[in-house]
Amino acid sequence: MINIKENEKLNVLNHSCAHLLAQAVKHLYPNAKFWVGPVIEEGFYYDIDLGDKTLTDEDLPKIEKEMKKCAKSDKRIYREEISKKEALERFKDDPYKIDLINRMDEDNTVISCYTQGDFTDLCRGPHVETTKKMKYFKLIKHSGAYFKGDSKNKMLQRIYGVCFETEEDLNNYLNELEERKQRDHRKIGKEQEIFMNHELVGAGMPIWLPNGAVIRKELENYIYEKERNLGYEHVYSPCVGTVDLYKTSGHWDHYKENMFPMMKVDDEEFVLRPMNCPHHMLVFKNKLHSYRDLPVRIGEFATDFRYEASGAVKGLERVRCMCQNDAHLFVTPEQIKEEFKKVVSLILDVYHDFGIKDYKFRLSLRDPEDKKKYFDDDKMWNEAEAKLREVLNELNVDYFEAVGEAAFYGPKLDVEVKPAVGPEVTLSTCQLDFLLPRRFDLSYIDNKGEKKTPVVLHRAIFGTFDRFTAFLIEETKGAFPTWLAPVQVNIIPVNNNYHLTYANEIYKMLKDASVRVELDDRDEKLSYKMRESQTKKIPITLILGDKERDESLVSYRRHGSNKTYSVQKDTFKDLLLNEIRSKKSNKNQENN
Repeated sequence: MINIKENEKLNVLNHSCAHLLAQAVKHLYPNAKFWVGPVIEEGFYYDIDLGDKTLTDEDLPKIEKEMKKCAKSDKRIYREEISKKEALERFKDDPYKIDLINRMDEDNTVISCYTQGDFTDLCRGPHVETTKKMKYFKLIKHSGAYFKGDSKNKMLQRIYGVCFETEEDLNNYLNELEERKQRDHRKIGKEQEIFMNHELVGAGMPIWLPNGAVIRKELENYIYEKERNLGYEHVYSPCVGTVDLYKTSGHWDHYKENMFPMMKVDDEEFVLRPMNCPHHMLVFKNKLHSYRDLPVRIGEFATDFRYEASGAVKGLERVRCMCQNDAHLFVTPEQIKEEFKKVVSLILDVYHDFGIKDYKFRLSLRDPEDKKKYFDDDKMWNEAEAKLREVLNELNVDYFEAVGEAAFYGPKLDVEVKPAVGPEVTLSTCQLDFLLPRRFDLSYIDNKGEKKTPVVLHRAIFGTFDRFTAFLIEETKGAFPTWLAPVQVNIIPVNNNYHLTYANEIYKMLKDASVRVELDDRDEKLSYKMRESQTKKIPITLILGDKERDESLVSYRRHGSNKTYSVQKDTFKDLLLNEIRSKKSNKNQENN
């Protein structure tokens, strides 16, 4: 989906359309007062004080109609610059504009206004030339919004809209917006009881419900086996650490604003853990290592806490409490290339399993001029960045470089994935680190008996289980592949009086095989139960009647298909278990 805020033409068009909205509102509600109307990624909005009036959905078409009249009038939009004194006089009846003006620096700020017909608004601009340029727009939604975002202030009416140059572009955008709405993991997560939030727990602190817990556990089992087969050893470490721990690592200086506040227990100062690196440094330091022990690969499914502004938290995608699929690889300098290759290969392997095909690699580098953000060691940085470039070139992987996006301790490789709808998301990451091993005084004995400092690779394949699950929900629309689905099979007897005994037999057979299966024995019509099974997006639904009972068959349908297959019950069990073991994605799943 296009980012309107970052598109120069669309930015100007949408900002102009915000003024068109304000003009129309002023015509319909003469006493309206206006706060701000900025351009956002998805279009624009305007915060408006309508007195005692609260907007309803029925009001938006009326406002749209008036906007079209204003646009059709083809009024020229012109700019004028005025003094602060003139601005205060012109907008004396609008307390919100007065507030904006009073916060401007009289000596250094040019105060400008834009006028179109009978409407003038305070604005920096720029704008389109005439109102006629704004033909293709749509008001999307409305909501309440506190003045200045402060709940102690008055609630204003916020109206959202979007504007394009052509009708086709507008319709394409609206269709994509609707598709995005239907895929929203927050909507699906609620419908399918995957996760919940509650104000008593706190913003950005999701609770994984039983269905979500099944999905998360299956993801954990999946990546755990991958990592164990590659020689990873897994640990558990505390969710807190002392302030001194993060001062030693350097995070206290470079990451403090993203941490939760410090808490004092007895004579120690603790913070909730924002990352796992310092703990894993100490795990490595716990015993002596020789070069023969390396690489040492330490993995953990670790709960971390990071401060996100309340306005930024979003379902499972942006949270304050998260579980990372984290690992740290302690290697010799000679092992960097090989281990980095293995990490990239693991990423590609996982993406293949989940049917993820649209992605790109971003090599995040330091800004050499920023000595405050990044550890000041040119030799270290040049060596680290050269190593990563060398590996990527050898792997023949397409990548682009992002200067100033590195971690403070080293360059990193991020994988940006394009979801079905919406902007790209960063899932996987691998970071090269020469600094933290030094800060923790880590060492190993080389083949000459000399003490050497290892190099560390920080890596997360899923990123966090939270964000990865959000991504999967939106990719699949909640129709998870069989191996990952909370309920894998739903059994429906055609008639409980005649078929329930056989249905219970099939239920027990699958339950004993560790299949997540349900038996719908409610006294409801078959058609109703079939529709409900589809609505719940259960991968496979069994329909058991006379023929199935008498011939030891099962008849089944896959979610989203009207085609029915009939096989012997033992054959079905084997097919099902093979499908679960194969962990095929929906994109790679073929009907049996």
